[in-house]
This record gives sequence, structure tokens and C-alpha cells, in this order.
Amino acid sequence: MSVFDPEQPYAVRDDAALLAELNDLSRRHLSGCAAYKSVWPAWQTARSLAELPFLHAGVFKYVRFRTEAPDIKHERTLKSSATTSGKSSMITLDRESSELQSASTLAILRDFVGSKQRPLLVLDSSKSLLARGEVSARVAAALSLKPLATEIHFLLDDAADADSMRWEVLEGVLKAHDDLLVYGFTWILWLAWLKAKRPESIARMLKGRRIAFVHSGGWKKLEALKVERSEFDHALLKDLDPQSRVVDYYGLVEQVGIIYPLCEAGYRHVPRWAEVIVRDPWTLKPLTGEDGQLQLLNTLARGAPYHSVLTEDVGRVVEGDCACGRKGRRFLLQGRVPKSEVRGCANV
Repeated sequence: MSVFDPEQPYAVRDDAALLAELNDLSRRHLSGCAAYKSVWPAWQTARSLAELPFLHAGVFKYVRFRTEAPDIKHERTLKSSATTSGKSSMITLDRESSELQSASTLAILRDFVGSKQRPLLVLDSSKSLLARGEVSARVAAALSLKPLATEIHFLLDDAADADSMRWEVLEGVLKAHDDLLVYGFTWILWLAWLKAKRPESIARMLKGRRIAFVHSGGWKKLEALKVERSEFDHALLKDLDPQSRVVDYYGLVEQVGIIYPLCEAGYRHVPRWAEVIVRDPWTLKPLTGEDGQLQLLNTLARGAPYHSVLTEDVGRVVEGDCACGRKGRRFLLQGRVPKSEVRGCANV
């Protein structure tokens, strides 16, 4: 029986079942992906989650991993935003994994923003949908909210230009709806929604509206602008209905389908079909109660071996129950490994 249960993302986890499933998945990739086998030629069945094989997130910029099996139907490639190296991570997507990943993301987001369907406003351009055979992490993140949307509106004319807001589209939606869902990368949401020259009519119409803002993509650009999280949240929620909320989530293109929203108590929770391990950056020894390099694992990657990825991010696992009521593992995200590559805005 699979540990994946979208009805209970934060129920108590069965560690033995998770380990068995990840062992099976590792064997599947080792037998079907020669590039992966070359990295772990002598791997044996893991006796603990920390013994499972992994790949460093950076290797996906240089090697296209792809697991071949009769039941795998490869479809698209997920492409991250470019890093400071100018290279993007490329993740091979297959039909079964994509279905599981969509269900996973929806289950996690639903736990934070509710199940009610409402118009979805995306701080991106509809032109981003046109690439054939590839999908950007930005578009994938936005479309993960599609099951919660009654309709979708793209608010930017140019995805790279925060000043290209289509205010007339927003005005039309506000005339018809009081309850909205808004998605944008963190920096775009700040520059396009909050700092661009907004018509006075829009400012008046926003007052008292109930809006759930969902954002991802890291804080690098806002750190340069000296914007704190509290300032960001306050600016978004100002003058809105008190039930409006801001959901900030962390995720990687190399771990598509698994996202880690920040809960009310300030922690990021691990769904029961995933795991977070903290390792010493120098020795890779698993750590308990200390800051270290994050390794992220999940059971949803069937068509390529991105089920266990060592990131360049630093965090700490926190034991015990959380004040927010969610069960299972939780962690604090502390930043980046010193001198690591600045990742594209899709991924941090």
C-alpha cells in the first residue's frame, strides 16, 4: 500500500512503509537509468532513510536522467530558471509521475488555502504557456493551483517586466468577484502587485476583498531591496478582509510535486510521502538538532531518479508537535550553503 494519501498529507507517517517504497523506487531507477547506475554502482538496499542513494541538485544541469521501463510514458521536460552559471536544471516528466505530483501539490496547498474554488490571478504572461515539449517552473507552479480555480487570468503582458501589469484585467475580475486566489513569484508579487503604479480605482476596489496570496521563488531579490517577510505580508494584506492570507512555500524543480509552505507557527512541514534529512556539508553525515545541508526525498518520481536530492540549502529538523496542529516532520529553512550557486527564482 502506498504511503501517498492526498486526503491526509500531515498525518503521522509510517517510516517503515516509506523506507520500503523508496528502496523499491531506487532499485527501479538503478535498473532503468544507466547514468544513475554509474553514480551508485555498488548500492545495496538501505536499512534507514539516510542510507538511500541521492543526487546533488547541481547535476541536473549537466545530465539528463531518464529511467526506461515498459510502464513509463515520458512526456515533457520541466525547466528551472537559469542560475548564475547560466544553466537550467532539466527534469524529465512522465505521465504517472505528473499525475501524482499534481495531486500532491494540490493536497498540500488545499491544507493551507482551503478547497474553495475561486478565480486565480497569475503574475505571469500567458505567452509562457507556448513553449512546446517544455514547461517552465514558473508556469508549473501557477498551474498547480488550477484545480482550485474557477477561471484563470494572467496579469502580466511581459513575464520579465513587472511594470507590464494588465490592470484592466484585474479591474474586470474585481468587478465580478470578492474572493480571489493570487499566485506569483515572490519578487514579481512585490514589484508588480505592490510597487508598480497602481490605478486609484484598483486600490479602492481591493479594499475588503478576501485574497489568498500564494508565492514561491525565494527572497534573494527582495533581500537586495531590504524587504523583510513581515513587511511583505503586511503590504499584501493591508485593507483586505481579515480572512485573507499569505502562503510562502519552498520547493525545488528537482523535487517537483513536493512543496513546503510556511505554517502559522513559522515551520515548513513534510508530507507523509516525503522526507527531509539534514547532513553535514563537509562529511555528509546525518545530523540531528543541528543546521546542515538539506536532502529532500519523495515517492512520486517514477520516470527519472529525482526522488532523492541533496540540495544547496541549509536547514534544521525540529522535533515534537507543532502549534499549528500538523503532525509529522517539520524543519526550519535557514538559507544557502556558503558560496553555493544562486539558484533561479523558481527554486529557492
